[in-house]
Amino acid sequence: MDMSHGANFWASWQLAPEITAPLLLIEYLYLRFAHAHIPHSDPIAQRQRRFFLAGLTSIALVVITPIGVFSGQYFWCHMVQHVTLMMISGPLLVLGTPSNFHPKNLLFKTLTRPVVSWLVYATLMIGVHLPLPHVYIMERPWLHNYVEIPAYFIVAYLFYFNLLDRNLVGRRISPAFAVISLFLMMVPETLTGFFIYASPKSLYQNMFTLSDQQRGGSIMWSGGMIIDAVWIAFAVHHWLKSEERRSKEIDAEIAADEQR
Repeated sequence: MDMSHGANFWASWQLAPEITAPLLLIEYLYLRFAHAHIPHSDPIAQRQRRFFLAGLTSIALVVITPIGVFSGQYFWCHMVQHVTLMMISGPLLVLGTPSNFHPKNLLFKTLTRPVVSWLVYATLMIGVHLPLPHVYIMERPWLHNYVEIPAYFIVAYLFYFNLLDRNLVGRRISPAFAVISLFLMMVPETLTGFFIYASPKSLYQNMFTLSDQQRGGSIMWSGGMIIDAVWIAFAVHHWLKSEERRSKEIDAEIAADEQR
């Protein structure tokens, strides 16, 4: 994008009811559920509400702002939208999910299995940036708005659901495995961004300028690594906390045995 057109760019906003209306419905249902099932004075619940609302806000910001308006015209806008939805919005929604939310639905359980969700996440992230699929989607705005955008944060939610700590309630995988899974996801993310950035020619039938394509690739490559590092550090922190908790439990068991 030519930054000399910045004034016109930043003045362009949209309502995007196909996205904002479902977001408002989700917010209403979430707050209704939280009010009915979670004590308002619970500090953990209050923190979760803030995370969830921040996640919904981040989705709205990359849809209604110029980033969303020009996501089909400028590759760097598309990539900011993509990175935000998959690497920020999804995790924030997970951290905002109430600790007692554990669906018994078989499909949900299957899609949140670490290996399954990792493969789906990586496939979506790489697949939509292959030349043919990307051009096909960008030439059909309805497909981007009604399918691609929801897919980004829904798939991200499924991927992070069992990886980020929600007060360690009902966890199905170990904190160590969560760290490993998050670390491994850096590989396809950074490689995809790097190959886009390093390409000597347009990958998308000259839909974007080469400099725009490189800018978008660098956002995914470097920006993705930074965001991933934050979530990995978050997971490591809770891994250490779980080990500390486990050590205290073992010490308590040993002390109890000695008193017998």
